[in-house]
This record gives sequence, structure tokens and C-alpha cells, in this order.
Amino acid sequence: MKTYFLIVLITLTSCITLHAQQKCPNVIVIYADDLGYGDVSCYGAKKIKTPHIDQLAKQGIKFTNAHATSATCTPSRFSILTGVYAWRKKGTGIAPGNAALLIDTAQLTLAKIFKQTGYTTAAIGKWHLGLGGQGGPDWNGEIKPGPQELGFDKSYIIPATLDRVPCVIVADHHVENLDLKDPITVNYHQKTGEWPTGKESPELLIMKSSNGHDNTIINGIGRIGYMTGGKAAIWDDYTLTEKLTAQAETFITANKANPFFLYFASPNIHVPRTPNKRFAGKSGMGPRGDVILEFDWSVGRLMKTLDSLGLTNNTMIVLSSDNGPVVDDGYQDQAAELMGGHQPAGPLRGGKYSAFDGGTRVPFIVSWPSAVKSGTSDALISQVDLIRSFASLLNQKLSTKQAYDSFDMISQLLGKSKSNRPYLIEDAGGLGIIADNWKYIVPNNAAAYDYATKTELGNSKEPQLYNLSKDIEERKNLASQYPDKVKQLSEKLQQVKDEHGYHL
Repeated sequence: MKTYFLIVLITLTSCITLHAQQKCPNVIVIYADDLGYGDVSCYGAKKIKTPHIDQLAKQGIKFTNAHATSATCTPSRFSILTGVYAWRKKGTGIAPGNAALLIDTAQLTLAKIFKQTGYTTAAIGKWHLGLGGQGGPDWNGEIKPGPQELGFDKSYIIPATLDRVPCVIVADHHVENLDLKDPITVNYHQKTGEWPTGKESPELLIMKSSNGHDNTIINGIGRIGYMTGGKAAIWDDYTLTEKLTAQAETFITANKANPFFLYFASPNIHVPRTPNKRFAGKSGMGPRGDVILEFDWSVGRLMKTLDSLGLTNNTMIVLSSDNGPVVDDGYQDQAAELMGGHQPAGPLRGGKYSAFDGGTRVPFIVSWPSAVKSGTSDALISQVDLIRSFASLLNQKLSTKQAYDSFDMISQLLGKSKSNRPYLIEDAGGLGIIADNWKYIVPNNAAAYDYATKTELGNSKEPQLYNLSKDIEERKNLASQYPDKVKQLSEKLQQVKDEHGYHL
């Protein structure tokens, strides 16, 4: 036991010493929800301006070929925190709001990398990786295991998505502001309690559904899943981003003298889109555009806090999104009608849910003013690489059994290299693989188009092969012309699947 504490003390001391020498930065990962490659002005958006995100890009590196691991939220979040592809583990699809914790508490996580190096760690914002043990969380008691059992000292989270119940904040191990005389019940299979649903009482809705979202009405909005109780704990949709941002600012301020790691997972720009009144109507593109402005404001607030504390130069910020964009994702908010020529995925084909690059190629910006020179990088990189890259930065040695899908890309993150990772795998229900600017999508029998979200899903019964260096829009299928390349990429994908398992 004495030896263990000595090791921890030495590690902590070395980190604090490095921090003082500007070699051990504070780290903030800002993770947007459904923000597309073309949704911010530094990536080419013309109809909307995102000055704070643009400033991050101007003072750091803007990556043009960076990817989330999945075209949907839960699996991308699983991968960024563990360094493991979510398709390797059963049950890591889009999680219901009452799912049990999806990450084994014994598993290495990004938070643990920082914590064992002497950092104070926090998870603030959207979680969507399940809570509690087998059977899910006890909303009226102690909610664990959760983020704190995965290496976060503090957590202040919404359990799932904005459109899923329960619509409450979990502060560390308990629902915030819960009155135990009004206990919460949650069910994803059948109605619980007497609270009205969107299907039964559409006249009570302030935001109409376009597809689904007709279960329990919370704050005038139909949600996915059924909930009753916990009235005092229900969040305010219109001030939630402001509240989460304030929590992040408080955490930064409280830890200004010591190294910290903050995983700030904004619920923006996911549906339902309920911009704060200071942003409502300001984008000219309806609520979807307004919440992009709100997200940018939130980023600006964190940057301003760092500036005020003198922490900007030695704070490394990584900003990205969990998957590509979607316009109509279940609510009638006029997102499509008010688009005005805006292209959420930029030049990319597809979007959220899609096997095309619009599903996973996302904004990815790294800023660390004292160590990273500004510029643009076309290096192929994945969010799954963060864990091994930060381990390298902090001189942490990982075994081959830990974070095994993660590559050490710290040189790329610091702008010292533009080399590609050897290959990259994309998950949109089925798998695709990219190597040397060639992309292969495995043939499957799933639908080619989602009429509800108006998204090209990229599925086909035929093999698909695209040369991304010449065809970023993935319009010309070259599979029949290059059968050897199809075979090569198919075999590589199978090899990766066989190495550690495949449960999709």
C-alpha cells in the first residue's frame, strides 16, 4: 500500500512540475452534438457566423479529415472515452435514457489517464452512456456507477439526449433538486403514471413532432420514453446550455492553480432545439441556426473564463462533434424550410446516421497557444485516438490490451506531423474503412434512404469504393474498376474485426 501511494505522489508531483513548465497543459474537450462539418464558418459556412469557434481555429489547428467513430451519438461517446470501437461491444447503439452504464468500470478511460497523472477531472453536459448497474439507475437514490466510477472527480450531466426522458440533471450521484415525496419513474416500453403524452394530447404541445417524439410531454415538448414525477427536478430547456456552461466555468475557476481535464459535452445542437431568448431568431435560419449560435457563445464563455484567469496559453482545447448533421430529426422546427442554402455537411455526402463521410467527418480543432502553431491539417485522424495520444503526452505507458483501437497521434495534434493514421473505420450500423484516401463500404441489405430525416444512408447491396482524394462527395463508385482495392480493404477490415472481436 505504501508503494502504491508513493507512485501516485511521484506521478502527481511530476505532473505539477511539468504544469509549471508549460509541458502539462490543462485540457478541455468540447464535444458538440450533431454539429456538421459545414455548420461553422471556419469550415465554410456562409449563412451563419461562429466567431468563437473561428478564433479557436485561427489560434490552433483546423483538421479537415478528422472523424467521429460513429454516425450516431452513444457509440461515438463510448469510443472517445475508451479508445475502443463501440461496435466491438454489444448494446452500444443509441441508448435509452434509463440504460445501465455501458462502460465497464475496470476499463481504461480518458478521464483515468488524466486522473492518474494528477489532474482534477470533470464531466459536464450530455452523457448518454448509461448510468447505474444492471437494471439501470435508481433515479430516487444513489445513481452509480457512473462518470465518477470511470475517473471523473465531478460530474454534472444530463443522462441521455434532450429528447429522451428523464429530463433531469444528475449531479455526481444524485438527481439535482429531487423532492423524494415526488419520486421519478421512467419506462421505455409503456406509459407510466398520468402525465400526458404527445400522442394523447397534441393540443398541449408547443413544439409539434414530425416523427416520433410523442411520448411524455415535458415543458410542452413530446419526448422519447415515458416519465412521471420529479417535477422540481425538471430542467428548463431554454436555459440548460447556460446552466451547464456556468458549471464548466465554475470548475475551471476552482481548479485554476492545478492541472485539470474537463469533458464538456454540450447538448447543442441536438433536438429539441430550444435556444435561449438571447439567440432566438438571431440566425435567420430558425431554431437550428439559433442553437449553433448558442453553442458558439458557450465556447466563447469558456474561452473568456480561461483568459480572465490567465490560463489560455497553457490550456489545450479540442473541439469536435459526436457525428454529422441532421436537419429534421423529429420536430417541426422549420430547420429545412429556413436553411437558406446552408449546407450542414459542407461538401460531404450524407449526414447523421449515414455511412457516407457526412456521417462521421466532423469539425475538429486543437488549440494550445503556448505549444501549437496555427494552421490546417489534412491528416486522417479519429476521436478514438485521443486516449493514446494524451497518454503519450503525459508519459503514460499503455498495454496492448488497453485502448487498442487508439493510435498515438500526439504529433499530429501538436502540428508536428501530418501523417495519416494507418486506417480509419466508420460505423453507421454497418462498417466502412478508409486507407490511403480510398474508402470501402461493406455491402448490406439496409435501407439506402431515411425518409424521416431525409438522409442518404450510404447502404447498398453492392460493394462501394470511393477515391476520396478526387471524389470527396462519394459520387463515383469505383468498386467494379478496382476489385483488388476492394479485396485489400475488405481483408484489412476483417483483420481489425478479428483482432479484438465484433458484436455489431
